[in-house]
Amino acid sequence: MTNTTTTSEPALGGACGAASPTPDVTGGTDGGRASRQNGRKRRASWGVMSTREKVLRYVLLIVVLFITIGPFLWQLSTSLKGTGEDIYTANPSFIPTQPTFGNYLRVGEAIPVFGYIGNSLVVAAIDVLGNIVFATLAGFALARLQWRFRKFVLGLFLATLVLPGEATIISQFVTIKDIGLADSLVGVALPGMIAALNVLLMFNAFRQIPEEIDQAAVMDGANAMQRLRYISLPAVQGTIAVIAIFSFIGAWDDFLWPLIVLQSPDKLTLTVGLQYLQGTFATDQRMIAAGTMIAFIPIAVIFAILQRFFFKGVEEGGVKG
Repeated sequence: MTNTTTTSEPALGGACGAASPTPDVTGGTDGGRASRQNGRKRRASWGVMSTREKVLRYVLLIVVLFITIGPFLWQLSTSLKGTGEDIYTANPSFIPTQPTFGNYLRVGEAIPVFGYIGNSLVVAAIDVLGNIVFATLAGFALARLQWRFRKFVLGLFLATLVLPGEATIISQFVTIKDIGLADSLVGVALPGMIAALNVLLMFNAFRQIPEEIDQAAVMDGANAMQRLRYISLPAVQGTIAVIAIFSFIGAWDDFLWPLIVLQSPDKLTLTVGLQYLQGTFATDQRMIAAGTMIAFIPIAVIFAILQRFFFKGVEEGGVKG
């Protein structure tokens, strides 16, 4: 006589006799399959904006664009309006009804604009070259070299950012006058040859380079200048372009410092020389608008040339492998 014993195994994950989840063909359960499908839907819809979001973004972009370039476009429009067009009417026209370039020619007749442009270019070139060289060396020394009081010097650079330029302008003028550089373009350019902000930008760019690269170069016998030239400089070209643009714009647009230092009319920079377009008894806003457009052209040219490096420098960080 055979004794037959029947055993029943409890279902995993539940009470005895409960139905187990139905596996799919890949071995997963219904819940896992639903989770994967939801994940695929989320990935498919990731980054896809709805129509409402698109409209809102474009509206905000148009508002920002109007606030940013609206005054510039209005100044350009004014510079192209003829003398027979009323610019003081209650409802002025944005598009000139009598477009002319005569206002730009009148600027050249009223002031030696090309001489002023040359003076501004000299000052800007000295400032750009000085900031590229000295800010690079200072940033490299603070970020990549080990020496005493390094953190203290870095703190001093940070502290100078708190002080407004007007707080030190008197001491700067006294210093420039004592060394005999008053009423000279070099005296105008000297205080701006190195800016604390540019030093900190270079410090941050050099700091992103991995330390292992410097250590490997030291093991190969490279000195500090060789590491700067062959390792660090190729990795921070974008930041150098940012410094060049900032330095040029700062030197080109500066008004207060050249006004204090310069006295000779033939040495004035463009921003200071443009004030002669405003007469004592009469002011032609068309000529002033044309003068500001002339001052804007070099900045636009420099930015157009360096914009590729500028945007690279804004997002620059580390060494690209």
